[in-house]
Amino acid sequence: MGKQRILRSAGALAAVAVVAAAAVNAGLSDDGAAEARQRLNIVVPADPGGGWDLVGRETQNALRVNDLVANTQVVNIPGAGGTIGLAQTVRRAGDATSLMTTGTVMIGGIVVNDSAQTLEDVTPIARVADDYEVFVVPADSPLEDMGDLVEAWRADAGAVSVGGGSLGGTDHLLAALVAKDQGIDPQSVNYIPYAGGGQALTSLLSHNIDVGVSGYNEFRDQVEAGNIRVLGVSAEDRVPGLTEHPTLAEQGIDAVLPNWRGFMAPPGITEAERAELTAIVTDMVATPEWQDTLERNRWVDTFQSGPEFEEFLGTEITRITAITEDLGLS
Repeated sequence: MGKQRILRSAGALAAVAVVAAAAVNAGLSDDGAAEARQRLNIVVPADPGGGWDLVGRETQNALRVNDLVANTQVVNIPGAGGTIGLAQTVRRAGDATSLMTTGTVMIGGIVVNDSAQTLEDVTPIARVADDYEVFVVPADSPLEDMGDLVEAWRADAGAVSVGGGSLGGTDHLLAALVAKDQGIDPQSVNYIPYAGGGQALTSLLSHNIDVGVSGYNEFRDQVEAGNIRVLGVSAEDRVPGLTEHPTLAEQGIDAVLPNWRGFMAPPGITEAERAELTAIVTDMVATPEWQDTLERNRWVDTFQSGPEFEEFLGTEITRITAITEDLGLS
């Protein structure tokens, strides 16, 4: 065999090798699965310090400690009940290295802010936990239980100020649910929105409002210090870590409303990419670090993915939208 022929043969083999390698790399790039294990952005559509941010950072920690993802970053994109972060996630179409935290609040935020983007525009990945709400009052309040609050509403709903998060958020929705279940016009409730549970707590302690409603963790320190009392928890059954506090259900009120926490991915990703992102979250919730997160924050493990999560999401969107209509917000 001549020298030129040998060189031509070697060059052909090298070209084949290059093409084969390019095909493999293209396959990895196309499905994005390998990339998600190398780098993952967790989009938190809220300011640092809130519930969604806590989910994002606890997830980041569990992924890091257990080497489930090589590099995880939390990116805060606050505003408009999470809908600004939602819009950014929709614009990341095809990006299989991003997850967005979401939950009950975003459904209300979409309606209240007349968002052009909805949860139908992103890819469902998983529901990871439920964070239940509580009604609280100052320790010296004459309201002893939810029955007293309902009676006060019936006498003069406008005379009882209830403080919580933004209009259309979980706190507002829960107050509306309780009122409607007890035959009271939800729009008659004197609901005062705050930027967050911390501000509502300050107003409650200074007696500027009569009742506070938010996630238990917003009030936890003051409850344990004896400065405020829990009237009821928005769960069907008593919640682990909160078993000393009665639920709304056991006080004759049908108003179960968890502030569920979950993840969505951008639109336009492949089934393989979606499966890998789901696997990452599935691996994460099984870690000791995440189990500790659930216990510390009094969250209930409600993990769902695939069709089960999609069915839950559809039902929840219908339910929350109906409540916002009762409040005249849509």
